[in-house]
Amino acid sequence: MKKLFGTDGVRGVANVYPMTTEMAMQLGRAAAYIFKGGRKRRHRIVIGKDTRLSGYMLENALVAGICSMGVDVLQVGPLPTPGIANITSSMRADAGVVISASHNAFQDNGIKFFSADGFKLPDELELKIEKLIESKRIDELRPTATEVGKAYRIEDAAGRYIVFLKNTFPQTLDLSGMKIVLDCANGAAYKVAPAVFEELGAEVIPYGVSPNGTNINAACGSTCPSVISEAVKKHRADIGIALDGDADRVIVCDEFGNEVDGDHIMAICACDMLKHKLLKKKTLVATVMSNMGLDIALRKCGGKIIKTGVGDRYVVEAMRAGGYNLGGEQSGHMIFLDYNTTGDGILSALQLLAVMRREEKTLSELAEIMIPLPQVLCNTRVREKVDIMSYEDVAAKVRDVESKLANEGRVLIRYSGTEPLLRVMIEGQDKYEITTWANEICDLVKKHNGEK
Repeated sequence: MKKLFGTDGVRGVANVYPMTTEMAMQLGRAAAYIFKGGRKRRHRIVIGKDTRLSGYMLENALVAGICSMGVDVLQVGPLPTPGIANITSSMRADAGVVISASHNAFQDNGIKFFSADGFKLPDELELKIEKLIESKRIDELRPTATEVGKAYRIEDAAGRYIVFLKNTFPQTLDLSGMKIVLDCANGAAYKVAPAVFEELGAEVIPYGVSPNGTNINAACGSTCPSVISEAVKKHRADIGIALDGDADRVIVCDEFGNEVDGDHIMAICACDMLKHKLLKKKTLVATVMSNMGLDIALRKCGGKIIKTGVGDRYVVEAMRAGGYNLGGEQSGHMIFLDYNTTGDGILSALQLLAVMRREEKTLSELAEIMIPLPQVLCNTRVREKVDIMSYEDVAAKVRDVESKLANEGRVLIRYSGTEPLLRVMIEGQDKYEITTWANEICDLVKKHNGEK
């Protein structure tokens, strides 16, 4: 069992264990030791971050730890998580590090690693890093003199990533005449994203592009799509695009301000790829949280879906193992493996825009390809992550709801991998009924947590 790493790296409140400078330095030392691998040459690790205030202290601690193990550091500054993955592989670095808590509030932060090929680390490698820290086996390894690492700034990292993104958009198409509302969540994409869409010819109406260290994800971005919804209607735009703090996910709104989530985007893009015989093995990879309407839409287009556990890393693992090239989550993480190795909000938006241009259809017209079943999600905070079905009253309620749903819905209960939350998701035909049942289950869990 991993103690430090969750579903997306190490994460927590900045300056509180495990998100301390001391732990960041230890993570840097352990990762540097592993990625050196005993090879006799200069090694390099890329470090990037989002716009959180705490990013400065954690970055400096990581740099110190990595350099103390004789590995050089390439600092790229604020850049989307997928941009750091791309820079890591394109610059032939040994690894990449992202300092970000994604969609969480500014007081949180996180550290996650990419290997040399730009993919997130497998569980066994994260566990190896943890064991190195816990055992203190490398504490006495101290390179000296010329063997100590150096830190460099890569000034053109953003430009490199912008060029890469533009090259994923069809050369025969552009965005001229299109009006786009773009919310960058005051996060890592605040410079890169507007440049990409503008250089492809769109008129961009920017929101969330004035980060101050504390306003990342604050009533903006993909976790608050109402911002772009209202802005689209106000400016009569063709589409609204909302990224999260590290820009690895995207939620969009159609020309009427209606939200279009990750399931709809995957349905549109997967069916388009099926049409052009580009979807490998005619298969889309999604998670258990995706709406059953997505399964139905893919079947109608001649494709199929395989499901994984929640977390984009598990989607990617299934894609690589099975030889698939498109996968993602309802939350807006989408992986177009023909182009990038991880979820990329800007890239995903570009692929959606390419379908709109190619088909000469509005987003609302394209979104009709999927009709979602009513789905509700209830979150409740927990003190500890115990087996929730060990509570007999909770288990009995779940069994009762499942029997009422029969084959026309489902119940999914899971813990968040990044927060002390229990998530209860119910899908069914009657939204009032499933909302009532979800709240009842959450209320039972609250009682076991000592809440009234």
